[in-house]
Amino acid sequence: MAKEAGLTDAQIQARIDELCEITKLQINLLKLYPRQLSGGQRQRIGIMRALFLDPPVLLLDEPLGSLDPITKADLQQELKELITKLKKTVLLVTHDLFEAGLLCNQILLLNKGIIVQKGSMKELIDNPLNDFVKKFVGSQL
Repeated sequence: MAKEAGLTDAQIQARIDELCEITKLQINLLKLYPRQLSGGQRQRIGIMRALFLDPPVLLLDEPLGSLDPITKADLQQELKELITKLKKTVLLVTHDLFEAGLLCNQILLLNKGIIVQKGSMKELIDNPLNDFVKKFVGSQL
């Protein structure tokens, strides 16, 4: 993808170095096979791949869903810092209300593809608009 975008080898290496620093990933880990990496390391590489060409909007679909709770908590905080630092618009798809509340300014709660409520996590908890929102929020608390 980088070559198709017209980047030189030097530009590619510079971007890899920059992204390793941003994601706190040791560059030597890029030589390993995915099965040789921890879940957190694989997630960091996935984020590096998504950021490589500096897209204006970043789509993250359940980015931390497959991680153990301790690794997930650590990476949630790192992802929050990264999003803030990069000043990117991020569309996060998750079923984890806590994760959405931690990482996002606004939450859109959908039911069968229809937006049923929009607001902050506090608004969803304090003022659910219907029984679906009440049930969804209640299942997470």
